Amino acid sequence: MWKSILDFFFPPLCVICKNRLLHAEEHICLECLSALPKTHYHKQEENKLEDALAGKFVFNRAAAFCYFYKTGGLQKVIHEFKYKNNPQLAFYMGLLYGRELKGSDFLQGIDYLVPIPLHPKRQKKRGYNQAEEICKGISAATGIPLCTSAISRTVNNPSQTTHSKTERWENVKDIFVTTNNPLLKGKKILLVDDVITTGSTIEAIVKCIPKEDLPIINIASIGMAM
Repeated sequence: MWKSILDFFFPPLCVICKNRLLHAEEHICLECLSALPKTHYHKQEENKLEDALAGKFVFNRAAAFCYFYKTGGLQKVIHEFKYKNNPQLAFYMGLLYGRELKGSDFLQGIDYLVPIPLHPKRQKKRGYNQAEEICKGISAATGIPLCTSAISRTVNNPSQTTHSKTERWENVKDIFVTTNNPLLKGKKILLVDDVITTGSTIEAIVKCIPKEDLPIINIASIGMAM
């Protein structure tokens, strides 16, 4: 009853177009959802994301749910779950992506979903790690467990938003450490982030893992801005 009353006075709105959501819609209306520019890269080996990351570090496969444009609908979604205290939206986007990934060759053999960690101070301020919430959504769709104890961020570096490619690498260099190497050794993992721009954050994580403990690594993100 209280939910019905609240919905009457404060109806749930689409995070993209701000129109009122219908009863069966969650977070994003069906029209805006269908307009998201999906990449379908999980179905394509040697896709543009893999080509962009090739030679920077060792990985197996890479894919992104959607293309990210600064004026597009996905930009509003990611801004909402990163800065507007909306972890449920991050979970929902992970759930949508997980449903697309489920049963595909891209997820074959994956042992763990590994979210890009936030520094503890930033996570405490935000209240959650959006990459971890995305992982929870993917896990709910696929049944693959999370691993959040193998890698940690030791430096609370500034935001990457306004940095150039070179500055992005310098900003994330040596900010991650592996805290439980045996947990990754011999495994196949899916590293998950919200948006991949230059790949510098992923590169920093891969390079912090000792070569003898390096797992097989697949990479996934909700957005690709490269």
